[in-house]
Amino acid sequence: MTWPRRFTGLRVRLVAAFTGVALLASVLASGLSYVLLRRVMLQRTQDSVLTQVRDTLAQQIPQQMPPDTEPLLASQLEHALSGPGRSAVAVPVPLDGSAPTPPKVGLDVPVSAEFARRAMREMVFQRIVVKSRPELEGHPYLLVGARVTGYTTTSDEPRRTTPPMVFVSVDLGREAADLRAFTRALVIADAAALLAALLLALLATRGVLRPVRRLGAAARALGAGQLATRVRVRGHDELADLARTYNHSAAALERTVAELRAMEAASRRFVADVSHELRTPLTSMIAMTGVLAEEADGDGGAARLVAEETRRLGLLVEHLIEISRFDAGAAALVLDDVKLAEAVAGTLSARGWTDRVAVQGPGDLFVRADPRRLDVIVANLAGNALKHGAPPVVLRFGAEARGEPGVVVTVTDGGPGIPDDLLGVVFDRFVKAEAARSRSEGSGLGLSIAKENAVLHDGTLEAANGPDGGAVFTLWLPARSDGGDIGDGDDGGEDEDGDGERA
Repeated sequence: MTWPRRFTGLRVRLVAAFTGVALLASVLASGLSYVLLRRVMLQRTQDSVLTQVRDTLAQQIPQQMPPDTEPLLASQLEHALSGPGRSAVAVPVPLDGSAPTPPKVGLDVPVSAEFARRAMREMVFQRIVVKSRPELEGHPYLLVGARVTGYTTTSDEPRRTTPPMVFVSVDLGREAADLRAFTRALVIADAAALLAALLLALLATRGVLRPVRRLGAAARALGAGQLATRVRVRGHDELADLARTYNHSAAALERTVAELRAMEAASRRFVADVSHELRTPLTSMIAMTGVLAEEADGDGGAARLVAEETRRLGLLVEHLIEISRFDAGAAALVLDDVKLAEAVAGTLSARGWTDRVAVQGPGDLFVRADPRRLDVIVANLAGNALKHGAPPVVLRFGAEARGEPGVVVTVTDGGPGIPDDLLGVVFDRFVKAEAARSRSEGSGLGLSIAKENAVLHDGTLEAANGPDGGAVFTLWLPARSDGGDIGDGDDGGEDEDGDGERA
């Protein structure tokens, strides 16, 4: 079972531990106080009663009793030992040494035969709770039994000169009431202690968790890219050491990231500068090699090879320039309402693929997109299927909502599909199926550029293998409702030959 976070958070655990310890200490102290007070109260009452019974017997019963005085002594003993909350019964002692018949002291407390036998030998006492009468059920009493020893009887008539034994019951209701009042006081004190412990725990955890929260907020800000985030260091405890460690780590991370960003920016500037510098001479070279290849006679294979390689080099430079725009955040959209069927047909017709790619989709479907960049995406996907897949190559499009209205374009082929080890990196730069060869026809940037263009439209581009084999590329673009141009409409990196690279 998974508990919600509010029941397992650090604050809850600290407060629970703090109050648990406080409650345990309070309960232990209260329990010990109750046990000690109960023992003292009962012991005091017990000692008082036993002393009174012992003194009364010593005072009322002479060492040598006159004959026939046992009833008088019994009455005197009962009168002397009775009082508020206390009753006494005097019982004749059997001459044969057997226990007397157990009386009912005060008509409430029963005396057991065992207790009477023990009282024949010595003074005994017992705390009992009455259960015989419903109105007194649970009421506590102290029962005392005693007889006088050391007296002298008349040898010829001992029955007439034997003193009686007494049984005394003392009501302990007052002591029980005092204990109940003390228990209520202890419960109130424990509740007050628990409340105070809870308040102290909240204050203590607040002081502990506040720097932890500051560290958490700073860590989240650092993870969000705010590398200049620092926390204020207060005190000299472990939390302050943790804050100092965080500040040192954040400063080191900020320096490292700044250095890496500077190196990355320098690398991007180098690629962009080199690409732009190569673009002008390559344009001239492409034109000249094209003329030389056309004018070459039957032995002009070398000229045509140079022209082809120069054209490939020019295409690579164009791709590098476009990639540098994406990296610099300079790529932009020029949106327009595009009729998807006409856009797809124009892309395929411009590259001579109309007869090689089957198109399926409604003729009246519109999408808000950059026509030039949409052309680049479709050209790369279709070219990738034609170069690395096998017939039939099918391009399907239609409306599809993914949280919001949009259109989906799917390109499938009948080839072997994408290798499993390359499926996750098919859109990475310079990833090609022919990577093990010294050279290949593509630049390895076509699918990367297509992916960047899809993301620029707030869309997605995904690659997978079909259930019957063959690669499946799925483009989804949102159906924008806003109009107007976005950005400055720079070069869209058009791939005239559909330089898609199958990973």
